[in-house]
Amino acid sequence: MDSHGRWRHVHQAVLMTLAFGVLTHALPSCDEASMPQVPSGSGAPRCGLEGRVVLQVLGSGGPIADDGRASSSYLVWHEGRARVLVDVGGGTFLRFGESGARLEDLDAVAISHLHADHAGGLPPLLKSGYFAPRRDPLPLFGPSGNERFPATDDFVKQLLDPEVGAFKYLSGYLDGSSLFPLPVTVVDAEATTPSRILDEGDLAIDAVGVHHGTIPAVGYLVTVAGVRIAFAGDQSADDNAPFVAMAEGADALVMHHAIPEGADQLAHLHATPEQIGETAAQAGPGLLVLGHNMRRALDRRDASEAAIRASFDGPLTIADDLSCYVLAP
Repeated sequence: MDSHGRWRHVHQAVLMTLAFGVLTHALPSCDEASMPQVPSGSGAPRCGLEGRVVLQVLGSGGPIADDGRASSSYLVWHEGRARVLVDVGGGTFLRFGESGARLEDLDAVAISHLHADHAGGLPPLLKSGYFAPRRDPLPLFGPSGNERFPATDDFVKQLLDPEVGAFKYLSGYLDGSSLFPLPVTVVDAEATTPSRILDEGDLAIDAVGVHHGTIPAVGYLVTVAGVRIAFAGDQSADDNAPFVAMAEGADALVMHHAIPEGADQLAHLHATPEQIGETAAQAGPGLLVLGHNMRRALDRRDASEAAIRASFDGPLTIADDLSCYVLAP
């Protein structure tokens, strides 16, 4: 069985088998055609398994609408509840609903950077808050800005400001007057030392700046009930030692498979497969998950895997939309 086959996404049928002990570090492969499908909008969680921490890939694609994938977005589940949403790219609204997640359950939203394929899905998701029985604040984290990109708090104001916002009718999020408050914490994208940006009960989030060309960007480490999941976001292999140190020994590491080996175009923005393998080998995660899968890379997936395997010999999977990975508590 090939390495991606072992870690293929699962739906309700595989979750039912867990009662019979079919569980190791992540879920085994299964025949998707034989699995009962959860109707869209049914509210039934696809992978929110009671008693476990689960990583779900909502959007496994990039910025080009050529492969049937939503743009980057990830959910961290615990005890059957969606706890943390990382990135909100195009298509997140649809995949969030299909996953069975509920906006009122989230403890935090973390955005790695303000490219549209990582942040453009925020307004539709917020619109759904009109209909969610939530009153508690929903913390939102994102990077600082520069001359080309606004800081995350300014980004949210440009969307929601009651006077000049593009979606001013959603301005109640800014002060909680008519919607639940959306407090924004700006994370220093230039920081080279990880910082704890959220620490509440069994949930903690750490962040550090990562290199993504001239775009302010942040990598995250989400810890839920002792399970650690590192999100590299879009980053090249330049100056990524602080992120590697933060992610060391994580139960899962999510990295982005945007370019094939040998690509010159965008190599200053994204890690090559060889560099992904080197980063993973240094961090030593229990599972390496490849997201942000673009067609140009997927067309050479065998070469990508070979390049990664030159350095990293641990569990590896290429994610699809709604893929789920159950992580040991």
